[in-house]
Amino acid sequence: MSSTTPRVPAMTRPSRSAPRPPSPVPVLAHLMIWGGAAAVLALWWSDTPSVVGAAGWLTGAGRITGLLAGYACAILLLLMARVPLMDRAIGTDRLARWHAMGGRYTISLACAHVLLISWGYSLESRTGVVDQTATLVLHYPDLLRGTIGFSLFLVTAIVSARAVRRRLPYETWHLLHFATYLAVFLAFGHQLSDGADFTGDRTAQLVWYALYIAVAALLAWYRFAVPARRALRHRLYVAEVRPEAPGVVSVYLSGSGLAELRAEPGQFFRWRFLTRGLWWAANPYSLSAAPHPAYLRITVKASGGHSAALAHLRPGTRVLAEGPYGAFTARRRRARKTLLLGGGVGITPLRALFETLPGEVILVYRARRPEDLALRGELDALAAARGAAVHYVVDEPAAYFSPLTPEALRGLVPDLAERDVYLCGPPGMTEAASAALRGAGVPRGRIHHESFAL
Repeated sequence: MSSTTPRVPAMTRPSRSAPRPPSPVPVLAHLMIWGGAAAVLALWWSDTPSVVGAAGWLTGAGRITGLLAGYACAILLLLMARVPLMDRAIGTDRLARWHAMGGRYTISLACAHVLLISWGYSLESRTGVVDQTATLVLHYPDLLRGTIGFSLFLVTAIVSARAVRRRLPYETWHLLHFATYLAVFLAFGHQLSDGADFTGDRTAQLVWYALYIAVAALLAWYRFAVPARRALRHRLYVAEVRPEAPGVVSVYLSGSGLAELRAEPGQFFRWRFLTRGLWWAANPYSLSAAPHPAYLRITVKASGGHSAALAHLRPGTRVLAEGPYGAFTARRRRARKTLLLGGGVGITPLRALFETLPGEVILVYRARRPEDLALRGELDALAAARGAAVHYVVDEPAAYFSPLTPEALRGLVPDLAERDVYLCGPPGMTEAASAALRGAGVPRGRIHHESFAL
């Protein structure tokens, strides 16, 4: 499986920084989120002197679920506000998983709120549930707008369901997901107009306004103002497109003041290429080489219309980049020895880490065929320069195949249990690898995973 060595970008000397203790930010974030939920329940408790009868219990439960759903909406937006402190300490993929899980809770709470309030009010007024629901929607202030917002939430939940999302291109799903902003905007008014816990309680109203205004300010700043400011400052453009393997290309991007971006190996940007057919979508691609003051590089495999089109980019094409994002960096390192385990195009962030991570590093790169081993020449050159080991594992031919089992991994890396593991690849491969690593004795906290499913 010999290959010619391509022109390799200038290599960065590995850092000598010591392993860092775990960041307290994830724990503090959990405490703040659940503390806020407890405060919301305390608001209901303070405004509810007693609960009498079936109607009272149903209406009380409807108020609680409505309050929690309203609070959860603000938290969902905050998790996706791309605040640098949260992004670097928790990780974009982890925040996305929290967001997805929180979205399921929010939809469930909102549905329960609608059902319980309608049912409770119908018992209280001795009318049918359908008639009572129509009365609420048509005659209560801001509730028609809230109903439209609730409907948009349901649409967003449907397109985000795994079975549906698999059938949608990433760009389409991402665009439809923006309906969440409109849904929250439409639903906000009725919380204060109709919520019994806010009516007449000026302090509660001010706190609720402050919560939503703070989240809106963070969204406006980090998702819109900062990217616009950086676009004007750095003026990124495509410098070169270079084939790396079948269906795989590297895109070199240049601009002004790139060092000011403070990107780290292992991070990614959301790239928007300002050319026909690509300008409307911002897709996440990891840096495949350590950031350089003169250029950034991504390496992309053709797996859809957007990624396939990057092979045809012309030098000089202007680019907007949002980022850098992600916590898949040397900051996660806890041990002095590291294993980088990658599959397919998941090698891209690992290639940048292989160049820069301090200490003893071993790389295991899995692919379907030898010709699919993108950047292999660079990896061999990096391994030789730093005295590291690289193991290539392919499905075909069978002589080079090694299963993802604890025994096979220990055969490649005997001291596996003593290492941090950076894992990146397709979902099926990463799930199997995570199980095998835990079976081989690697603590869960030292398996650092970068998800492809943002």
